Amino acid sequence: MTTLPLVQAPATGAGASCSPLTREPMTSEEAERLAGIFKAVADPARLRLLSIIASHDGGEACVCDLTEPLDLSQPTVSHHLKVLAEAGLVTREKRGKWSYYTVIPAALDALGGVLTTRHIPGTGCC
Repeated sequence: MTTLPLVQAPATGAGASCSPLTREPMTSEEAERLAGIFKAVADPARLRLLSIIASHDGGEACVCDLTEPLDLSQPTVSHHLKVLAEAGLVTREKRGKWSYYTVIPAALDALGGVLTTRHIPGTGCC
């Protein structure tokens, strides 16, 4: 599955807003895509996975490192990771029989930016 950017490039000029919610009405397609991403992070296990991966040594974690902290089976953890990857929040790199996951910081920043109208350093908006 190919993931799309969370939001389109921000408008520029006077009165431009960082948030697509306040910049202009969202299209049905944008709302569907964002709802899917919010649904992906609305699960406590997936939120914990994002946190565990992001705070893990080197910023990446193997599936084998994620089952014990969550007290979930490997297939269940793999399912949650697949949902996060399809939402564009983590990347997966296969090494031998194991998959390693890394959080995509820009995706989390963009997701947070959807709900804020304040300036986000490094985004070039507001």
